[in-house]
Amino acid sequence: MKLPAFDADAVRALAAILTETGLTEIEIEGEGGRVRVARAPAPVAASMVAPAMAPAAPPAPAAAPGPADDAVHPGAVRSPMVGVAYLSPEPGAVPYVAPGQSVAAGQTLLLIEAMKTFNQIKAPRAGTVTRVLVASGAPVEYDQPLLIIE
Repeated sequence: MKLPAFDADAVRALAAILTETGLTEIEIEGEGGRVRVARAPAPVAASMVAPAMAPAAPPAPAAAPGPADDAVHPGAVRSPMVGVAYLSPEPGAVPYVAPGQSVAAGQTLLLIEAMKTFNQIKAPRAGTVTRVLVASGAPVEYDQPLLIIE
């Protein structure tokens, strides 16, 4: 059985490229055939370090409402679907609502794009928008708080 001829310098050059780039495999093909060079990834050494005692954290002061509070806030307007939230009707336009703005029941607050359809999210009741919890263009999940109306 006769083995096909190969260029040892080409194999060395490919191996050097693997080392330089951190790749695990490279393959080239030409008129004379195909050369593939592969190497196993370097094993990751796990180190065992004794856990250090963390200093006790001081008690947190009563702060402004945070994300956990927003989830249970009675004025939270929640997403009825999974999609992408848009705060204005088109890029560069004025947002539908802003913090501090009064809204009427049924007023459009934002849009959620789902399956290439823009769905208007309307105010469930009249009030004042105190916080907008999502950024324009951000993905939203079902039942995620979008904004707070008080």
